[in-house]
Amino acid sequence: MSTLKGLLFNQFAAEGLTSLVEEMQSKYTAKKGRRFNYNNVTYEVSRPTLSEGTIEYEISSKIPENEVKTPKQMQAFFQQVKKFVSKGKFKPESMEMEDKVWDDKNDTEKKRDYVKLLYKLHLDDLFDDEQVAKRYKNIQEGGKDPDVPHSASAFTEAGNVVLADVRDTMKNIARDNINNLIDANKKIKGSLKG
Repeated sequence: MSTLKGLLFNQFAAEGLTSLVEEMQSKYTAKKGRRFNYNNVTYEVSRPTLSEGTIEYEISSKIPENEVKTPKQMQAFFQQVKKFVSKGKFKPESMEMEDKVWDDKNDTEKKRDYVKLLYKLHLDDLFDDEQVAKRYKNIQEGGKDPDVPHSASAFTEAGNVVLADVRDTMKNIARDNINNLIDANKKIKGSLKG
């Protein structure tokens, strides 16, 4: 059963991920939904879900079919991405190669190959007590922090500071993970060109 903490953290993690999607769509080429394109590769960031005391979300990138044509080459490309991403600061819980996408317009399946990374973050890892204490002290001393929400569910100003930290932490961690995947794709695509 979900707790109030879990539900609130999921809500603010969602805000962090949505803000990140908007940032990436403005920095790169925006696509429909939660997707963007960079260097001829489409990336997507899922919405978070709350599961057993963790926030889960997925990041995926399309395998460039125009450069990687055979199933064997696609598997090799996936293995190289997997190896590169495994060295990142935040390790995915799982890494899969997925090859089906539903086309809502035509009500059919399209064949596309994607690298799909699942990340799980424990609720207590989404905020830093010291950072929260500093921000809260600043507010107590009359400082303004426009990034701190005013959620009626938080009950206290300190609770609002925690929620702001959850949102910001989620956005920063996910940004690192996306940049790591972008770097992996860039490096591996570069090696294909020789």
